[in-house]
Amino acid sequence: MTAPVFVVDSLVLPGGCGGEFVLDGPEGRHAVSVKRLRAGEDVVLTDGRGRWAEGVVKAAEGKDRLVVMDLETVHEEPPSQPRITVVQALPKGDRGELAVETMTEVGIDAIVPWAASRCITQWKGERGVKALGKWRATAREAGKQSRRVRFPEVGELASSKQVAGILAGADFAAVLHESGEGTLATAELPSAGEIVLVVGPEGGVSPEELALFGEAGALAYRLGPSVLRTSTAGTAAGALLLGRTGRWS
Repeated sequence: MTAPVFVVDSLVLPGGCGGEFVLDGPEGRHAVSVKRLRAGEDVVLTDGRGRWAEGVVKAAEGKDRLVVMDLETVHEEPPSQPRITVVQALPKGDRGELAVETMTEVGIDAIVPWAASRCITQWKGERGVKALGKWRATAREAGKQSRRVRFPEVGELASSKQVAGILAGADFAAVLHESGEGTLATAELPSAGEIVLVVGPEGGVSPEELALFGEAGALAYRLGPSVLRTSTAGTAAGALLLGRTGRWS
């Protein structure tokens, strides 16, 4: 088992105190009261943006204070190539958080929530702000659980026109759709740059959206013979791309 990961706002090693760092607040409480870490156990501290450091627990104090020592080097994990972004149409209920959680676990680099025309769920006003906050919190927690030190970016809610702009700038752009003549498993993929994958809502991508995305350079591809739910399609397709691009090798 690899060492548990805890998030700090800014990973700057302390000077003049033997490389010690105090983890407190919600992260410290999780380490002490939930994980029940004790002296001598290994931990990893990260800012979630690629910077991380290994340390050893010196002491657990109270219910929310963990003293970490032997923090000597801050490592920098470079962004992976090719970068994989999933444009995720808004699913119903809590399936959006499920999609974000599993896409984070497999290694997706960025997630863009999309207000597709056939989405039943609508993010408006305070409800939208709260829902986006849940997606971002889910990505953070799933990043920790899966031992990542570079968490996926969860962007602002995008319209179809904004999604088309994202697709236009990609090195490989695809829409998962049953009309695709080819499969994602046989598509020619770049070894670097940006891959953008669009996952539609339960009601499917509309003809107008397909045409708009096609004009932006995105082709339709099938994932397989079965039809996946919108909350699982991005994870399955992302895993396929991660394997084919060598990022899982």
